[in-house]
Amino acid sequence: MAVRQSPGIFTISPCFRQAAAQSMVSTPTSSTETSTPDDHAHDHTVSGAPSADQPANTPNPAEEESEPDEIDAALLEGQEDGVVITAEERPRSSGGGGGDLDDVGFTMEEFTALLSQYDYHFNPGDVVSGTVFNLEPKGSLIDIGAKTAAFMPLQEASINRVEDLEDVLQPGDVREFFILSEENEDGQLMLSIRRIEYQMAWERVRQLQKEDATIYSEVFATNRGGALVRVEGLRGFIPGSHISTRKPKEELVEEVLPLKFLEVDEERNRLVLSHRRALVERKMNRLEVGEVVVGNVRGIKPYGAFIDIGGVSGLLHISEISHEHIETSHAVLNVGDQLKVMIIDLDAERGRISLSTKALEPEPGDMLTNPQKVFDRAEEMAALYKQMLEEQVEGEAVAMGTETVYES
Repeated sequence: MAVRQSPGIFTISPCFRQAAAQSMVSTPTSSTETSTPDDHAHDHTVSGAPSADQPANTPNPAEEESEPDEIDAALLEGQEDGVVITAEERPRSSGGGGGDLDDVGFTMEEFTALLSQYDYHFNPGDVVSGTVFNLEPKGSLIDIGAKTAAFMPLQEASINRVEDLEDVLQPGDVREFFILSEENEDGQLMLSIRRIEYQMAWERVRQLQKEDATIYSEVFATNRGGALVRVEGLRGFIPGSHISTRKPKEELVEEVLPLKFLEVDEERNRLVLSHRRALVERKMNRLEVGEVVVGNVRGIKPYGAFIDIGGVSGLLHISEISHEHIETSHAVLNVGDQLKVMIIDLDAERGRISLSTKALEPEPGDMLTNPQKVFDRAEEMAALYKQMLEEQVEGEAVAMGTETVYES
């Protein structure tokens, strides 16, 4: 019913204090006595004035008994966030019952009985509305309508790192909270804002992936495998193979990169992104299949060479270097060589650009014997190649039309 903050001290949720006070104040009295003009006359008697039957300096026993209640009432009025009642200072009634809270019009027993009427059930996983009413170094107390003020640890205040609660919360703030656990032995619930923001962040990135959106994020760290960024507060990873820049990875820290989503998996907590794909998509908007571009060899692999064309890499597969058979790409190309290549495929979804020099050879094997000739006549051979493809497409269309006529 109450959280024991220190020996003999209990914190009661403000909403219960208010509800209890309103309920007790509104309860009609059962007295059958009626007032008379004489009664009203006594109402105007100054409490401190002596009566004819009592000396001026003689203590009034009734006043002595009420002093502890006045102290307790002062404690009640001075607490803005909750009612604090110490067991040692709790007033005792002469009738042997619980302490009377005369200034609020009801006893502790009546207050306890009233609290039992507000027996709400809260379960882990529920999202509830609450009001912040106290900030502490390690967390905050939240009024969610339970008998006991709920607690939210500092690390649960946001999906981002928080050093000071006042940066994200203020007393009186009303917002939604996620219930993390069952009540502890003191009847207190544990709450979280971070969990709500976490769920919203995954929903947002799933929507961004569905829209195939390009996002921008700052690199905050790198490792041997790639670079780390934050997207909607979530930690994302860019594999080294999907970083398209000439800079060393270590120099990417604090640099903002355009990114595309590769994998969004909340269950496995995997958020994988691609810098290369974002650049390729941007470049693809200005490229088309059959176009001839100038590039430089930036890397050679057993299966081909990577050609830098305006800041993005395209693959010149070993089978697309020449009509003649080639054992290894190193036999024909060197890192830094400048080439004219033709774009033969644009795969935006996979972020790949496929290139060819074979289609630009005037004669089969020219890339091996006379690569300069291929460079000089590249545009001419590309036009012939494009014309050949168009004629091939037209021939296939005519063939399909002829088959349809015979079938009918």
